[in-house]
Amino acid sequence: MTLVVDASVAIKWFVPEPRSDAAEDVLAATDDLLAPDLLLVEAANTLWKKVRRHELTVAEASEVLDALRMTRLEMRPTGPLLDRALELAAALDHPVYDCVYLALADASRARLVTDDGSFTRRVRRVPRRRGLPQIVTSSDFTR
Repeated sequence: MTLVVDASVAIKWFVPEPRSDAAEDVLAATDDLLAPDLLLVEAANTLWKKVRRHELTVAEASEVLDALRMTRLEMRPTGPLLDRALELAAALDHPVYDCVYLALADASRARLVTDDGSFTRRVRRVPRRRGLPQIVTSSDFTR
């Protein structure tokens, strides 16, 4: 089974947060994990926020980013996904950067695993017959 994961899930593999155990189950569940390379930028931004809140040092944040780069997560270029992401963003009235993950799931015939509640709710409101990929949270995935 192919899964696309976003930064809200991947960061939990290395930084304890609510649902970290569920995120780790996603990592353990399959060898076929994909993400757009945008994930590294979003993860770095999340880590910067944790440094700013004194939850991590810069060195610790850098170690997490290095560890994320070393996972078996296969990074795909964001550029080719942008047209579809823009189309999805317009249809869902949701930011393009989240829709990049959905576009990759669509192109890869994969499920998207995210812990972004507002994005999950937005996508789930669209009837499945409209052809959107399945979106689940890390907690849903482990059930």
